[in-house]
Amino acid sequence: MILKIENVIKQFESVTALNKVNFSIKRGRIFGLLGPNGAGKTTLIRIITQITKPDEGEIIFDDSKLELSHISNIGYLPEERGLYPNMKIREQLVYLASLKGIPIKTIKQNMLELFKKFDIENWLDKKPSELSKGMQQKVQFILTILHKPKLIILDEPFTGLDPINTNLMKKEIREMSNRGVSIIFSTHRMEQVEEICEDIVLINKGKVLLTGNVDEIKYKFKKNHFLIKYKGEIPQNLLDELNIISHKNNEIVVKNEFQKNNNLLSQLLPHIEIITFKEVLPTLNEIFIDQVKGVSDE
Repeated sequence: MILKIENVIKQFESVTALNKVNFSIKRGRIFGLLGPNGAGKTTLIRIITQITKPDEGEIIFDDSKLELSHISNIGYLPEERGLYPNMKIREQLVYLASLKGIPIKTIKQNMLELFKKFDIENWLDKKPSELSKGMQQKVQFILTILHKPKLIILDEPFTGLDPINTNLMKKEIREMSNRGVSIIFSTHRMEQVEEICEDIVLINKGKVLLTGNVDEIKYKFKKNHFLIKYKGEIPQNLLDELNIISHKNNEIVVKNEFQKNNNLLSQLLPHIEIITFKEVLPTLNEIFIDQVKGVSDE
């Protein structure tokens, strides 16, 4: 494990931002940190990056208790951007990366490699004020990974990026993961989480609602819905017998909770040719809404 959060509590006057939070992140994994506004995600990130400390509990980073020296192995891209608008990019990246204790020579070498990789070498002597918000985002992403950290925290990293640059950044995230870098990915865009995250934690009102592997979580919350695409026509009397969730053109979604799938197929096959038959698992967005709403209704 690269990171373990153990019984972390954080209180702000009468508000409990984090209430006995527990989860862990494996090395080399892309991990989704999810939750509605005010769930406690930002507080947790600030604790991991040592901007603040927990009132109770412990953070284990790279097999030892989190301490100030670990900051050189953590990269953080906050949702609020933080480049100096009128300072040349080359100068401020060297300055900011040197705060991590990285030798200047190494910083310059890594910087040139990354700017070439992102095909933006000609930006080094520009100022952020001369660039679009999306282009500033690419520069700040490079700053986040410049010192080659073991853990990277990305908070809404694709904001302001066009599809081409979004895909470029996704590719780099996957490559880093393959090299053993662990990534915490925080966003409200559930489709992005489904696309790139392997594991997640869902927090609401300071408490962990669920955590684990994305595929396993989706399977856990399945609703026994099955998609059937077909040719032909299903008799109305058979349609009336089925628990149909949706039906459009030659495609139906059926809830098949109590009988075996073979029995369902045997009913349909005399009447239609089945093109596709597969289980429909809930999306992370559906699970997110159901879980958060369930807590709100309590």
